[in-house]
Amino acid sequence: MNMVLTVNQRIGVWVIALIGLTAVTALALHGSIPQSPSYHDFADKRALWGIPNFLDVISNAAFVLVGLSGLYASSVNKTITMVTGNRISYTVFFAAVALVGLGSGYYHLSPSNASLVWDRLPMSIAFMALVAVVIGEFLSARLGAMLLIPLVSIGVLSVVYWHFTETAGQGDLRPYILVQFLPMIVIPVILVSFRSAHKKASGYWLLLSAYVLAKLGEFLDREIFGVLGVVSGHTLKHLAAAAGIYILLSSFSRLPKA
Repeated sequence: MNMVLTVNQRIGVWVIALIGLTAVTALALHGSIPQSPSYHDFADKRALWGIPNFLDVISNAAFVLVGLSGLYASSVNKTITMVTGNRISYTVFFAAVALVGLGSGYYHLSPSNASLVWDRLPMSIAFMALVAVVIGEFLSARLGAMLLIPLVSIGVLSVVYWHFTETAGQGDLRPYILVQFLPMIVIPVILVSFRSAHKKASGYWLLLSAYVLAKLGEFLDREIFGVLGVVSGHTLKHLAAAAGIYILLSSFSRLPKA
C-alpha cells in the first residue's frame, strides 16, 4: 500500500492511535467489568401470540430485513456502489446485520448471559466489518481487505472471552466494550481526516447519529416506556439502529458508479 498522507490525514492517524492507546490503557487499569444481572431486566415484558417480550423480539425483524436487502443489493443485483477490492467486507457486514436480528431476537425470548452470546457475536462481527468497509473506502481498499479477517477475529474473540470469563464467575466485558464503542469514536475521525473514494460520507454520519439515538433508547428504556406506554426504549433502539443501516445502504445506492 503506497499512500502519501496530507498533514490533515497524518493528524487523523495520530488521533486514532492516541484514542486507541488511551482506551486500551484506561480499560486495562480499570480491572474486570462483569455483566450486570440487571442488564437483562427490560421494561416491556408484554407477551403476544405466545411470544414473551414480544416487541423487543419482533423489532429485530428490522435487522433481518435490512441485512438481507444489503446482501441482495451487494451480491445479487449489485445495485450499490462499493470499493471493488473490499467487496467482501460489505458482504460480511450485511450478513452480520441479518444475523444480529436472529441472535437478538433469540436473546430477547429469554434474556440471560447464555443467550446474550448469540446477540453479541454477530454484533461484534458487524462492528468490525463496518470498520473494514470505512478503511477500504476512505484510506485504502487493500488495507480494508487485509484488515477484515483480523478485525472480525478480534470482535469474535472479545465475545468468546467475555462468555468464558462470565462462566468462570469472573466476567470481563472490557474487550467487548472496546469492540463496540471504539469504532464509533474512530470512524468519525476517519470521516473528518480522509476523503472517501466516492467523495461522500453523509450515509456514515447518519448511521452514527442513528447509533447515538439507539444508545439513548437503550439507556432510557424504562423511562420511555413509562412515558409512551406502548413501546419501550429498547424496542426503539432496535428500530433506530436498523434505520441507520438502511440509510447507509440507501446512500450506497445513490452514489455514482466508481
